[in-house]
Amino acid sequence: MTRKTVSMLCLALTMLLLIGVAQAGDAGKGLPAAGTWPPNPDACKGLPTYAALQAALKAARAQANGGFNLDMWATVVNRDGVVCAVTFTGINRGAQWPGSRVISAQKANTANAFSLPQLALSTANLYSAVQPGGSLFGLQESNPVSTEVAYGGDPANYGTAADPMVGGRIGGVNVFGGGLALYDSTGTLLGALGVSGDSSCADHNIAWRTRHTLSLDYVPAGVSGDSTHPDNIVYDITNPAGFPIGVSASGWGHPVCSAAATTIAGTLPAVQ
Repeated sequence: MTRKTVSMLCLALTMLLLIGVAQAGDAGKGLPAAGTWPPNPDACKGLPTYAALQAALKAARAQANGGFNLDMWATVVNRDGVVCAVTFTGINRGAQWPGSRVISAQKANTANAFSLPQLALSTANLYSAVQPGGSLFGLQESNPVSTEVAYGGDPANYGTAADPMVGGRIGGVNVFGGGLALYDSTGTLLGALGVSGDSSCADHNIAWRTRHTLSLDYVPAGVSGDSTHPDNIVYDITNPAGFPIGVSASGWGHPVCSAAATTIAGTLPAVQ
């Protein structure tokens, strides 16, 4: 066997090895084909179906929410952070900000990841805490979004029952209004809802009304200071002289987007 033949055989073996590793890596991603989720029928038990989520989102979006009257995206994740449903309110996937699809999923992941059976934190509650000097500064850099889950699959399926995010763990942290934990009538924390597509304050109002319509707002406690609205958005940021950024009196405050959104937040339905 000549030296040239040996070299060619070595090259061929190396290429076969690399192909095998690549295929194994793809198989290890565990991303299901669109429409095949959930393999375990109990994985999204108690959480809204695609149709129920879309109906509740459309009803909430149709009300005055203090924003720009824009169409919306919504995502629901289970307690493990696995996406169970993604939907939108417009006539097609381009009728609402395309970037808000993944933001809604990040919000759902955040509200789920940082809520507990005894304490709910909305994404709106996290804004001040993650600012420089805040008690949770750096949180927004943790738990990165999975780009494979976020941007995989056929875009034609985005926001449908076959959205390719469904069945994947999306990850991501988002720290402005629109993400709420979901609790059933037994007080069990099932996962979370994320809504995006308008101002962050309007997103919160729409998410709150969506959750209420779905009867998944049996919230045990929160940081808002209002036991009837435990994880509501808090507007207590002021700008003291000499401070480069606003300061929240409670540490859980969110910036004001509009006077209308602030007023509406104070009239949202009480949790159950």
